[in-house]
Amino acid sequence: MLHSRKLRYIDEIARCGSIRKAAARLNVASSAVNRQIIALEEEIGAPIFERLPRGLRLTAAGELYVEHIREVLKAYGKLEARLRGLKTPQAGKVTLVTTVGLAAGPLAGILSRFVDEHPRIHVRLRNDGPATVPAALQSGEVDIGLGFNLPATPGLRTMASFELPLGAVVAARHPLARQKTAKLADLMGAPLVLAQSGSSLRDMIDLALAPLGLPIEPLVETNSMEMLKKLVRNGTGISFMNPLDILTDMQEGDLAFLPLSDTHVRNQPLKLVSRVTSALDTATSQFVEYLLARLNETIEELSAAGWQIRPVPEPAGLQPV
Repeated sequence: MLHSRKLRYIDEIARCGSIRKAAARLNVASSAVNRQIIALEEEIGAPIFERLPRGLRLTAAGELYVEHIREVLKAYGKLEARLRGLKTPQAGKVTLVTTVGLAAGPLAGILSRFVDEHPRIHVRLRNDGPATVPAALQSGEVDIGLGFNLPATPGLRTMASFELPLGAVVAARHPLARQKTAKLADLMGAPLVLAQSGSSLRDMIDLALAPLGLPIEPLVETNSMEMLKKLVRNGTGISFMNPLDILTDMQEGDLAFLPLSDTHVRNQPLKLVSRVTSALDTATSQFVEYLLARLNETIEELSAAGWQIRPVPEPAGLQPV
């Protein structure tokens, strides 16, 4: 690619905030990196970096330039992947960001089956909170994001979405497990183990419990979905989640899900999103198609159990978030 070295130098300096650190990561001399900065600043007629006593900081012009650089590098990376795909069909890489609860749920099984069927496609997965998933997409670090309660973000589009009911989660041997539904007022005397305050799931739980006007004093609060499920299995307390969170546990007969009959309780939205300005490459498109097929199967399974779930739309119905 024309000027690719210069663009990578600028991008790395912006990430490191230091010529010396960038040069070390690029395995080149600091003087060579500095020359590229000076040459580029002369070319565009404006400083890209502000020189500070302890490093460099992007100027307003630099912010715009680096945003453009990253789009160019990302586009070129996709071009290279497509060219490789012509020589080695179905080879490629998928970059995905998801929320902690999904990573602890059925996503691992979906990924396992996908890589078994597509051994030449490599998947890079990272876990974030709902508030930071959009940033990973906007920066170009990942191509797609999957998460609950993702905030509306300019520049991102929704490829698929549906809603899941919030419900009580109890151990399979718990007396409540024989019930088909639960009412919040009837659960307040039981010990609670809940998602950590400030998490998106806890925000939904607090909103559901607010009309009761009772103080919420859980025995345990944690940001680990696996910990919550283990505590419930051990009989420490009951929790609140959606059925996708505990799908595997229900299939194995460890946990039971009781939809809440309270009419004011909101469903939990799940979205699959990507950048508006970037087309998905072949490998990522294959993964999206596979993921949506598996999610639709899961939705049908959950709907058959009597839970009201909004189906995932077809990918053709892309809409801005």
